[in-house]
Amino acid sequence: MSNSSQQGMAGQLIIISGPSGVGKSTICNELVRRLDNVYLSVSTTTRQIKAGEQNGREYWFVGKDEFERRIKAGGFLEYAEVFGNLYGTSKDKVLQALGQGKSVLLEIDVQGAQQVKELYPEARLIFILPPKQTELQKRINDRGRDDRKDVEKRLAGAGIEIAAAWQHYKNMVINDDLQQAVQEIIAIITKPVGEQE
Repeated sequence: MSNSSQQGMAGQLIIISGPSGVGKSTICNELVRRLDNVYLSVSTTTRQIKAGEQNGREYWFVGKDEFERRIKAGGFLEYAEVFGNLYGTSKDKVLQALGQGKSVLLEIDVQGAQQVKELYPEARLIFILPPKQTELQKRINDRGRDDRKDVEKRLAGAGIEIAAAWQHYKNMVINDDLQQAVQEIIAIITKPVGEQE
């Protein structure tokens, strides 16, 4: 994509949210691949690393004591407890990328997005929806990362998160076809700021 079509997105915060299994990570990786000057923020978490994950790629994995130390030091832009684990966005890395004129992609939940939106009212919030609930269940099961109890918790949480998103997000994108969803998101984030809702 040429730089001229991306002029509206320099130095902005773009928040991608959605329920577990909807394809947020895949979408974010596609956006980084297709767009210039984009930084994908890697969240910090206290949850255990799962098979196939790598520290610094999916998440930065830390202990609860270290996470709480960073909270007290004001090191997070946002943080939340999800399914008994803490997740947060490192403030210094985001501010550094913004300072370099990069657009920053945050893959965070609705609760975290609201915290960031209070600090950065101009942040663009995009919520990814599954084509239908049964597809979400299939995607979570197909990844093979969660046991049955975790899958049930994630599916129950999905309904709550989707309901909250309808209240707080202006941009909703259905991820039925990955390429189409990515194109829709690119159209949203490359709109000049004055043309945003």
